Amino acid sequence: MRVLLSTIGSRGDVQPVVALAVRLRELGEEVRVCAPPDFRNWIGGLGIPFTPLGPELRSTGKADPAAAPPSPEQRRRMVEASVADQFETLLVAAEGCDVIVAGGYLVVAARSVAERMGIRYVFAAYCPTALPSPHHAPPPLPTGGAPVDGTADNRELWEQDARRWNAVFGAALNSHRASAGLAPVDDVRSHMFTGRPWLAADPVLGPWPGPGDPDVVRTGAWILPDERPLPVELEAFLDAGEPPVYFGFGSIRAPHDLGRTMIETARALGRRAVVLRGWAGLAPPADEPDCLSVGEVNQQALFRRVAAVVHHGGAGTTTAAARAGAPQVVIPQNFDQHYWARRVDDLGAGVAHPPGTPAVGSLTEALGRALRPDVAARARSLAGEVRADGADVAARLLVAVDARGSS
Repeated sequence: MRVLLSTIGSRGDVQPVVALAVRLRELGEEVRVCAPPDFRNWIGGLGIPFTPLGPELRSTGKADPAAAPPSPEQRRRMVEASVADQFETLLVAAEGCDVIVAGGYLVVAARSVAERMGIRYVFAAYCPTALPSPHHAPPPLPTGGAPVDGTADNRELWEQDARRWNAVFGAALNSHRASAGLAPVDDVRSHMFTGRPWLAADPVLGPWPGPGDPDVVRTGAWILPDERPLPVELEAFLDAGEPPVYFGFGSIRAPHDLGRTMIETARALGRRAVVLRGWAGLAPPADEPDCLSVGEVNQQALFRRVAAVVHHGGAGTTTAAARAGAPQVVIPQNFDQHYWARRVDDLGAGVAHPPGTPAVGSLTEALGRALRPDVAARARSLAGEVRADGADVAARLLVAVDARGSS
């Protein structure tokens, strides 16, 4: 079986796809990955054929979060360019493939390309609230836009959400479908998600609401095993004192002066700090013995050696911290991060900080609560409940369906 796995987004969108690719390859299947060019060296270094999709995204991490959002006309042109590039790139990358798997929420052309080529298509979401259900409201579109109307019930909110998907992507998608000889779609979101989407989220951290909801295939989170040693400098810092607090916002934009806020928060509680620079370039003050700035490292190893993890609420970071048994403070910024903040708080394994830019006082209060013995104990207990086999479940499902010759 030949599989094309595709996604658009930051490392949190790409790493699950890579985890599935690695597991499929271990099962003897042929895999290719389409993702932003930022990840070419990493994925190529794993020996996985790689095709760049769309522009580089790393610069978005250093963009000013307070800057004005794109105008409607700028957003329209960005969407048109992205959809055009997806059709062009995926048609070439999927040549000879049996199935396209789209991970995340922005590869809107993947199903149309699969339809044009007569091959199977699978859509996978990383968070329950990204999929329609009367039990929860939709998140904001991953492209941004106005928040949902909080006065409506969930069914009405999902209808509003569908109309927003059509308004943002409908014209561009149907224009390219017409050029490919395909019929127009009148519901972009349902077309993209299919009637049986996959949910690549841990069943404890991100459970599907329950019976009576749409048909969803729950595989568990797609986790990429990481055996890399920690850098020598980081190992020495960890060995030099009590477990520090980890601070990081991954590859998303960070609020202004967040690095300094993080260090002052740790010091207010008498803690040392490890700060992930990330795409935003966060950094503590230079030459300070109680803090260390690091690049991309093995979170699975690091999180087992810290007192707490303070982060933005990406699905991957949330799951990694939960697997490591580390208490969390989640400062959500957009899309599904608000959900993961609530889940960590509801499970008693950490604290949900209010969205947006934290102040030293509010972050100190939240971290202080997360470091309490009862929260730390619950985080350690939760670690034993989080599964690590989601990529294997998904890979074997793909292989089994291919063996049956049906979708």
